[in-house]
Amino acid sequence: MNNMTLDTPVYRRTNIIIIGSGFAGIAAAVRLKQAGEDDFLILERDSDVGGVWRDNSYPGCACDVESHLYSLSFAPNPNWSRKFSSQQEIYAYLRDCARKFGLIDHLHFQHEVKGMEWREESGEWIVATSQGDFKAQMVIGAFGALSDPAIPKLKGLDEFHGEAFHSSTWPKDFDPKGKRVAVVGTGASAIQFIPAIQPDVDSMTVFQRTPAWVVPRLDDDISPAKQKWYRRVPFLQKLTRLGIYMRRELYGIPFRNPKYMKIVKKAAIDNIHRAVKDPVLREKLTPSYTIGCKRILQSNTYYRAMAASNVNVVTSGVVEVNGDSIIAADGTEVKVDAIIFGTGFQITNIPFAEYILGKDGRSMADVWDGSPEAYLGTTVAGFPNLFIIQGPNTGLGHSSVIYMMESQMKHIMKVLKYMRKKKLDVMEPHLSAQKRFVAETEKSMKGTVWTSGGCQSWYLDKTGRNSTLWPGSTFAFRRLVAKLKKKDYEVRRVAAITADNRPTLHNVSNLD
Repeated sequence: MNNMTLDTPVYRRTNIIIIGSGFAGIAAAVRLKQAGEDDFLILERDSDVGGVWRDNSYPGCACDVESHLYSLSFAPNPNWSRKFSSQQEIYAYLRDCARKFGLIDHLHFQHEVKGMEWREESGEWIVATSQGDFKAQMVIGAFGALSDPAIPKLKGLDEFHGEAFHSSTWPKDFDPKGKRVAVVGTGASAIQFIPAIQPDVDSMTVFQRTPAWVVPRLDDDISPAKQKWYRRVPFLQKLTRLGIYMRRELYGIPFRNPKYMKIVKKAAIDNIHRAVKDPVLREKLTPSYTIGCKRILQSNTYYRAMAASNVNVVTSGVVEVNGDSIIAADGTEVKVDAIIFGTGFQITNIPFAEYILGKDGRSMADVWDGSPEAYLGTTVAGFPNLFIIQGPNTGLGHSSVIYMMESQMKHIMKVLKYMRKKKLDVMEPHLSAQKRFVAETEKSMKGTVWTSGGCQSWYLDKTGRNSTLWPGSTFAFRRLVAKLKKKDYEVRRVAAITADNRPTLHNVSNLD
């Protein structure tokens, strides 16, 4: 909380603050407007909407879920040019949604949130930003699960003579042509940008600690004729979306029943063998862990790029950077002109948690202590009137997280409607309800590929618990969060101003 300015006497007041303007922030804002809640602001740290799809502009960046499903249900786009859309198309879609649904006047750009503090006596949040401080009764945290890159702390990196950057901060003027490039990490971003730049580089050394399972990407153009039909007959696009959704739910079955993963594994093995003929390289690229316990990736070009003559794969982690070279744990040293980190994002060690102070003055990071948990993945005991979209245990391994976000918004809107109806000022989940949800989720996680696959992944927090993913079907999650179990929440009202000018909160019971 070092950068907070909570002693500043001037606050801008609004009823609801949304933090972030990616898919989650836009979905939240539209649902608020549709419910007649117009007193809200969207705080965005950058100068445009888009979140992760604004920031990740590296070559080859695209979605790994079909766009007819990876889009907002209330804002279908008949003009997607491919089944799996590029970053540019998705970014343009989000900008269009912000305009179409009248969100521009609610947006406050270049307002980076520095910290938040709950004021129990007045039942409101103080939100400190780079452009001043705000007060709000409620906060919807659309922080984004993939917004803070994870970069390893390497000895000598600061003294590297060339360019070094994470894929999410790809410089617009970076030209890989003729360069000796080192790629650190082989995650979801790396398997997209490696094939995109491999033909242009002089040489590429890929430092791979653990190979990923990669299956074919069933991508294709969407013809102008089909786009025209979607525009003329919107129901056809709904049917397409439903078909993708149902197929994706079938994909989820092997994750919960690992014996069926052998079908997926065969597709991944065949994918390697088609493109990689060298048995030594093939062995390097073939994982030894159970498929699915780490994220399964999709690409038709990754293995061809890795087998190219100008690419070398080092199966050892990087330990040091030395001026103009990069050094692996096995002693391999390679002269390079640029280092690109494809090392993913901070998922379980969520940075925003450090800057949110709850009603007892403790930060969310301290409360979670490395193992995030929330009631229905959305609200957190001790942090009243705060809703986190894409909170703990709401990630997916098989389908569209947009569906999960919209499910969470259904719950948030039910809470908000109930508060308005009963004239309540504060709602927060009981700790017992939160613990019950976590326990039930943990029970459902048993026997899945994530707990029986025998591998370490970014899904697991420091305690070894999978606090990232939802283990069931997406429709089961929606059915669960669509209900407002009032007994699971503690409710309060702000009482009249006392003699010493301080509002007080009164607990309320026996409300239906």
